[in-house]
Amino acid sequence: MRKVILAAVAVLAIGSATAGMLIAEAQPAPPSASGASPDGPRRMEGWMHRMRDWREGRGPIAPGTFALVYGHEDRQLTPQDVQKIAEAFLLWRGNHTWKVANVKPSDSGISFDITTGTGEVIASFTMDPHSGRVTRTG
Repeated sequence: MRKVILAAVAVLAIGSATAGMLIAEAQPAPPSASGASPDGPRRMEGWMHRMRDWREGRGPIAPGTFALVYGHEDRQLTPQDVQKIAEAFLLWRGNHTWKVANVKPSDSGISFDITTGTGEVIASFTMDPHSGRVTRTG
């Protein structure tokens, strides 16, 4: 029983000391003669900078850390793979009428067209078979 009481007192002491330090750190800085905080807008700029960096993938957690599937350096995409990816993109966007056509290897990768149901070309794209990067060509 004595060990349990000592452990509880130790936990309470550590917890109250931590809370006291947090409260002391949270106190606002004394105002300057003009009444503004000495940190002023610079403090907010730092936070805004960090948030933008995190959104763009330069934060404390590397991009892809919580990805469902590991991404390979060289994806080794074939024309059939590119067609499936483009069709999946159309379905993901809720478009059930447009089609993927004219999928073929080209000098700059694998080219394909997005067409209407009647076969009219809406746009042309090229996908890099190594990185999967899509570039609009027409």
